[in-house]
Amino acid sequence: MKSKLLNLIIAVMVILVFSGCFPYKKAAQPLDKSLDETATDSLAPESRYYYFTEAQLQRKTGNYDKAIQYLNKAIETDPESTYLRLELAILYLHIKEKQKALNIVEKIIEKEPDNLNALIMYGRLKQELDQLDDAQAVYEKIIATDPKQENIYLLLGGLYMQEGKLNLALKIYNQLVQNFPESYVGHFFIAKIFTEQNNTAGAEKEYKKTLEMNPDLEEPRYELINLYKTLGKEKKVIQLYRELLKKDSKNIRAAMELGSYYHEKGMTEAAEKIFKDLGERSITEQEVIREVVKRYLNPKQYDAAVIILEGMLKGAPDSSDLHYITGIVFDGKKDKDKAIMHLKKVATDSSFYKEAVVHIAFLYQEQKKNEEAIDFLKDVIKKMPDDPEILLYLGSFYEDTGEFQKAEDVLKQGLKIDSENTKLRFRLGVVYDKWGKKKAAIEEMKTVIHLDEKDANALNYLGYTYAELGENLDEAERLIKAALKQKPDDGYITDSLGWVYYKKGLFTKALKYLEKAVSLVPDDPIILEHLGDTYLKISDKKKALQFYRRSLLKKEKDTDDLEKKIQGLSGK
Repeated sequence: MKSKLLNLIIAVMVILVFSGCFPYKKAAQPLDKSLDETATDSLAPESRYYYFTEAQLQRKTGNYDKAIQYLNKAIETDPESTYLRLELAILYLHIKEKQKALNIVEKIIEKEPDNLNALIMYGRLKQELDQLDDAQAVYEKIIATDPKQENIYLLLGGLYMQEGKLNLALKIYNQLVQNFPESYVGHFFIAKIFTEQNNTAGAEKEYKKTLEMNPDLEEPRYELINLYKTLGKEKKVIQLYRELLKKDSKNIRAAMELGSYYHEKGMTEAAEKIFKDLGERSITEQEVIREVVKRYLNPKQYDAAVIILEGMLKGAPDSSDLHYITGIVFDGKKDKDKAIMHLKKVATDSSFYKEAVVHIAFLYQEQKKNEEAIDFLKDVIKKMPDDPEILLYLGSFYEDTGEFQKAEDVLKQGLKIDSENTKLRFRLGVVYDKWGKKKAAIEEMKTVIHLDEKDANALNYLGYTYAELGENLDEAERLIKAALKQKPDDGYITDSLGWVYYKKGLFTKALKYLEKAVSLVPDDPIILEHLGDTYLKISDKKKALQFYRRSLLKKEKDTDDLEKKIQGLSGK
């Protein structure tokens, strides 16, 4: 019965309660008398009030560790002070030490089972620790003890809604509005529950009640709009959107949603007018594009985003920002050609230009259009000759096309600009390896490791290269273990370590790592073949044949050796 929107609202409500937008009310009782009396004493270093004051000052400056030290000293001078212990629990909660805070509060409740301040904190901690049944029980006890704890109704109702216990939540919110007639928040959540229960008449009444009590609220108005949309009340939907825009003509959300609604209902001219205006505004108001991203890209509502963005581009056809976002949206829609078209319209002086270039290169690579990518990047380099990252991409494409000399030239051009760029050096090492220049590849990988001893890719590459060559196997093991320390769940690095043990003749040990590698990367043909080789070494021909066949299904080229292994074992 729960919806994503419902869960979001509950989460927001809980944040508001705890952040102070809904005041966090402590139970009405005085501070410990022993502490209060010291307020008139001089602030001598031994006085508990001195320690308490120092703790508060340290807390205000964000120095929670010192605040805790001073508060503990204050407690030493007054061990029976419930107030001081609760303050300590709050400090622990601030530094995410929830269990320590809970331990303090539980000890207070053992001695004072009806202490409302302690119970409120206990419920809060149980909720933050996701012990929701305990939180519900304590909130129920608080309300039974003191029906005037307004925020507890909100928290308890929110927990019931979160668990889909809508009738219990409705009961709590009804109690809230009876005890606090001015609680428009209570009416709002009653409306939400009615919406979930398909009680549209009740929901409409409660949303309207919320807005009567606080006409400045926007969220209930949007909820009412959504309700009218489901009921097909077109005129009321448009009326409410227009009221929002009349109140604030710059309301981006209302304008976007109204434009989309007009488009949906076939009111093309009205929709285009709104979108064109938003496009013109986006030139000077960055918030317009941010709103598109927040409301339509992050939830991946690409179709709706395209309608809005293409409409906005009519108002700002040269906007690099709009073209960039539109390109991202078309990529999300898997329309690579339109994505590239828009990304290419991002101007060189745009803050998005480099991101657009990299994205275009990535899209070309996905489509295996290496020649187009190379031509494009060569043009970009004419505009940005000193950007190592663009040269890295161009070198990678030359590598993919097997033009190793050109790849070397481009990558070395990048290294003239930044000789310590580990990405360029790693790529150059890979190029040398594919080119058959093993010694040069090894030297480049050594240089990468010298520059960054934690570079897992270089550590693994060098170690695996040694394993393939059957040399420096102890060093290969050390290198790959160092790589695995950086990426402990990397299937390719795990395979490398297994392959080193295979080369050392430690087949049982190799089997352990290669089986794990296959579990992490089930479809890599090289890893599957390595595992097959290992099973063959321990005379398990049936399993060896099984993994050879799996490898062959995944391998796209250079299959002759693998086919011979299968034929040797199966006769086929």
